[in-house]
Amino acid sequence: MLGIILASYFMVLLDNSVIFTGLPSIRSGLELSPAALSWVQDAYTLVFGGLLLLASRAGDIVGRRRLFRIGLAIFGTASLLIGLAPAGWWMIAARAVQGIGAAIVAPTSLALITTYFDGEARNKAIAWYAATAGIGASLGLLVGGALTEWISWRAAFLVNVPIAVAVIAWSRTVLVETPRRTGRFDVIGAVGATLGMGAVIFGIIESPETGWGSARVQIALALGAVLLIGLVVHEGRVQQPILPLRLFRSRERSGAYTARLLYLGAMIGFFYFTTQLLQDGFGFSPLQAGLGFLPMTLVNFVVALMVPRLSNETLLATGTALTLAGMAWLSRIDTLDTYLVDVALPMILVGAGQGLAFGPLTNAGIAGVDSADAGAASGLVNTAHQLGMALGLGVLVALSANTGSNLDGPAAVTDHVGTALTGGTVLLVVALVVVLTVIVPAARHRGSGSALHRPAA
Repeated sequence: MLGIILASYFMVLLDNSVIFTGLPSIRSGLELSPAALSWVQDAYTLVFGGLLLLASRAGDIVGRRRLFRIGLAIFGTASLLIGLAPAGWWMIAARAVQGIGAAIVAPTSLALITTYFDGEARNKAIAWYAATAGIGASLGLLVGGALTEWISWRAAFLVNVPIAVAVIAWSRTVLVETPRRTGRFDVIGAVGATLGMGAVIFGIIESPETGWGSARVQIALALGAVLLIGLVVHEGRVQQPILPLRLFRSRERSGAYTARLLYLGAMIGFFYFTTQLLQDGFGFSPLQAGLGFLPMTLVNFVVALMVPRLSNETLLATGTALTLAGMAWLSRIDTLDTYLVDVALPMILVGAGQGLAFGPLTNAGIAGVDSADAGAASGLVNTAHQLGMALGLGVLVALSANTGSNLDGPAAVTDHVGTALTGGTVLLVVALVVVLTVIVPAARHRGSGSALHRPAA
C-alpha cells in the first residue's frame, strides 16, 4: 500500500520540478513568448491549487481508491498529451488537465495513509511520504536535466505514462476501497473553494508580470478574498461541508498550515532561483544543474529515514532552523564564490532541515483528525503547500525583479538570486516563529493530555 501511495506522489512531485530545467528547451521547441512560457507552469499550478479542496473532499464521498485511480488516469493521459504537444496552446491546455490529476492524487494519497495506517506505523508512513516530497522536488531537477539534455524535454513528461499505468494496475490488487459517506455533496462550497483558490492563485501568478498594483492582480485577489470569506460563512452553516471549520480548532493544525505555507514559499524560491544561479551564474548545463542538487537530495533522504525515531516537536524546530541557516548562507552568494563551498555546503543544511521538518509538519497538519475528515485535512495540507509555493514565488520574483539590472553577466545573476533568497530567509524566520510559539506548545500539550488518559501498564 505504501509503495503505491509513494510512487504516485513521487510522480506528481517529479513533474512539479522537472519543468524548471526543461523550460529553455520548451521555449525554443514550441516557439513560445515569455508570457506563454510562464503559463506552461502557471496553468498547472492554477488548476492544481484551485481544485485541491474539491478533490480532497470528493474522496470521502465517492471512495478514495476509486478517486485515486481516476486521478492517476487523468495525470497519465495529460502527460502523454504534453509529450506529443505540437504547439504552445496544446502544451498549456494539457498542463491544466495534468493539474486536475495532480489535485486528485496528491491529497488522496495522504488521506490513504491516514486511512490505512495507525499509531507508530502512521508516523513512519508519513516520514516516508515527507521524504518523498523533498526528494521528488530535488530529484525532478536531475531527471529533467538528464532527459532534456540526452533525449528531449518531451521525454521528461512521457516517462509519467508507464508509471501511471503500472500504479493503476498495482492498486487494483492491493488497495481496498474506503467507506463512503452518505449525504449530499456541498456544491456551493466546492464552487466557492475552487473559484476562490483559483482567483487568489491567478492573482499571485500574474503579479510578477504585471505588478501587484495592476487592476488584473488586485481584482483577482479581491474576488478570491470575497469568495473565500463567503466560503467560511457558508461552511459554518452547512451539515456536510467541503471544508470543516472544526479542523481549525486545533492550534497545532492551524499552525502547521501557516508554517507549511511559509516554508514552501521559501523552498520554491530556493529551487527556482538556485537553478538559475547554477546555469546562468556558474555556467552549468541542465544536467550539471540537476547534479548540483545532489548534496541536498542525498542528505534529505538519509535524514528523513531517521524521522520516526525522533521527537516530533524537537524535530520540526530543528529542521526549520537548519533550513533557515542554509538559506541565509546561500543568500550571501557572490561572483567570486565557488560551488563546493558556497552552494553545496548550504544545500546540505537545507536538505537536512527539509528531511527533518517535512514529516512532523505533515503530521501536525492531520493531528487528531477523524477518519471522516481525513480527506479534508489532507486537502488543507496540500492547499497550504500549493498556495505557499504560488504566493512565495510571486513575492520573491517581485522582490528581486529590479535587482542586478545595473550589472552584467554572473554579477547580475548573483545579485538577483541573493535578493530573492534573502526574501526566502525572512519567510523561514516567520515560519520558525510559528513553529516555536504555536505548533510546539500545542503538540506538547496534546502529548501530555494523551499520557494523562493512557491506561496504566
